[in-house]
Amino acid sequence: MGAVIVFLLTLAITIPLGVPIAFVLILCAITLMQFLGQTDMTIITQNMIMGANNAALMAIPFFMLAGEVMSRGGLSQRIVDFAKIVVGRFRGGLGYAAILASMIFAGLSGSPVADAAALGGIMIPLMVKNGYSKERSTGLLCSGAVIAPIIPPSIPMIVLATGTGLSVGKMFMAGLIPGIILGICLMVCWRIIVVHDKVDDTVRFTKEQIKHILKDSLPALFMPILIIGGIRFGIFTPTEAGAFAVVYALAISLFVYKEMKWKDLADVFLEGAKSTGIVMFIVASASAVGWLITVAQIPAKVVTLLAPLIAHPLALLLMINLFLFIMGMIMDLTPNILIFGPILVPVVQAAGIDPIVFGVIMVLNLTIGLITPPVGTILYIGCSIADLPFGRVVKGVLPFLACEIIVLLLFSVFPQLISVPMGWLT
Repeated sequence: MGAVIVFLLTLAITIPLGVPIAFVLILCAITLMQFLGQTDMTIITQNMIMGANNAALMAIPFFMLAGEVMSRGGLSQRIVDFAKIVVGRFRGGLGYAAILASMIFAGLSGSPVADAAALGGIMIPLMVKNGYSKERSTGLLCSGAVIAPIIPPSIPMIVLATGTGLSVGKMFMAGLIPGIILGICLMVCWRIIVVHDKVDDTVRFTKEQIKHILKDSLPALFMPILIIGGIRFGIFTPTEAGAFAVVYALAISLFVYKEMKWKDLADVFLEGAKSTGIVMFIVASASAVGWLITVAQIPAKVVTLLAPLIAHPLALLLMINLFLFIMGMIMDLTPNILIFGPILVPVVQAAGIDPIVFGVIMVLNLTIGLITPPVGTILYIGCSIADLPFGRVVKGVLPFLACEIIVLLLFSVFPQLISVPMGWLT
């Protein structure tokens, strides 16, 4: 158990000091090497290179770039307009539109941060202009971004699958229905809030406006259908789907909507490269730690530690969920997946839990951490967009956070909600 203590102690010391997470992981690798009596530091760099040199990870830069293109090229605005004509006529219509737009955009970007930034910048000012509470609107948009890593394509699922040897395609298909369920539950939560706050706002369009919006939004709406359908029917792999997403988004942005010019491409590619570089540096650093975690036999020791619960899968899953929820509060999504995925997947397999089902639960749990203080990356994006102090954004997100925790527990107690639709789709 010494290696486990050294590993967790290094995390506990470096994270509160504000050390960038990639360097935290490298420091964890160095301390583990010293504990194990290893002296060859080139092992760390070799494993970093090998960890990043994975064909499945090629999907990440493609989807990152596609997200940048969609934000600049007008696809996000068309999705919002479409959502408004579908659900805007109901009482509190802009809130429903925000959730539906989050669900559709989730099928395009695969990134909760991209979802929050793109849709928050459009919807929060619009909702405030129509009389909604700024903190409530910001909380809703931040919570809607949690759907992004669940509905395919999903960058966190790609990271988890490549780090644990699971199928990216199966992970994608397993997340589709749970993502839709999560969106519906957020709508139910919003309905309760609408009644409580006595909101009576609706969004109305003329027949001519509806026809124009439908026609204008079709190219953007076809994108998630083509991506998910292409993966489901074996037309292309998840990596090829990412490349297709970039080409499709560029074509629509440049030649159909014409909101992005050729001169904008350099900036778009640069932003995509920056986002990819951050993620891949973390992935590479986690690969070095992952190798040393295996050498130190930490997964086997964790299995031994949790052995009394292996005969009780539900109790084990609830205990793991509690641990992941705490870790999600203090550390970002990607490093959590890379560090704990390879440790916990063997544990749940030993308990007879489907690792794909667990993967969906794990990604949802850790994504909820993005809207949970004190770290809450998406909360800070909401603060920036809405120009609100952190405390007010947290207050606005609380009812939706409670809703998403209930959904997480629902999936944990009834994993059939994930496994049965996954069987249909795969």
